[in-house]
Amino acid sequence: MAALRVLLSCVRGPLRPPVRCPAWRPFASGANFEYIIAEKKGKNNTVGLIQLNRPKALNALCDGLIDELNQALKTFQEDPAVGAIVLTGGDKAFAAGADIKEMQNLSFQDCYSSKFLKHWDHLTQIKKPVIAAVNGYAFGGGCELAMMCDIIYAGEKAQFAQPEILIGTIPGAGGTQRLTRAVGKSLAMEMVLTGDRISAQDAKQAGLVSKICPVETLVEEAIQCAEKIASNSKIIVAMAKESVNAAFEMTLTEGSKLEKKLFYSTFATDDRKEGMTAFVEKRKANFKDQ
Repeated sequence: MAALRVLLSCVRGPLRPPVRCPAWRPFASGANFEYIIAEKKGKNNTVGLIQLNRPKALNALCDGLIDELNQALKTFQEDPAVGAIVLTGGDKAFAAGADIKEMQNLSFQDCYSSKFLKHWDHLTQIKKPVIAAVNGYAFGGGCELAMMCDIIYAGEKAQFAQPEILIGTIPGAGGTQRLTRAVGKSLAMEMVLTGDRISAQDAKQAGLVSKICPVETLVEEAIQCAEKIASNSKIIVAMAKESVNAAFEMTLTEGSKLEKKLFYSTFATDDRKEGMTAFVEKRKANFKDQ
């Protein structure tokens, strides 16, 4: 019991931040966000960078922050110059969980009738690739948010956990589903049932993370990866992302059929013709996203 109390106290702090999320203010074009920082990065401004920015609350995911995140994602999705997006937090925390004070007094009726947390799913609907650059804590909703991204880069000191069991509930934004698909049933079950955290090294070994970087270069390396993705045809990248994601939703036979259809579809694009022609002519392709 003593060990459980110590573990619970370690996790509760990040999950129940002392700072209550103020009322969200609508974002107008050209104005500043309150809970995030959004800007273009890369040599040709082809990367959209979104930084969660509630440091006093360890980037606890309040409604206002999620609303602003969705607005920034929509803006970058609609920007023809942006080919990929990087989502990051601070050095101490990517996001230490949902804002527990916002949900503490909710009833079943409140959750069910309002489709509570439904607006978190917007990230999964973005067609452009999203890379999570995770430093520090990615607990609860923070871990779920990272797993909604297409690629996860982790800083050397990053930690991942689904500790909802320790406060009497379970993950509610895809944690039990995406974690199981990423690391397998045994490790996912252990993490969900105990609330234990895993290191960046363990996360990479389990397949949750694709690369571990020094803390100070993490975001820059994620941006470099995003730039490389953005240099390809945006329409072909979107098809590739759709096909890979289908592997988690379909049988092998169904997924292979979708892949064939998308592969055939590339032959209706100018970029497919340009890419193959450039290869034959031994020159760099000049994609027009058409």
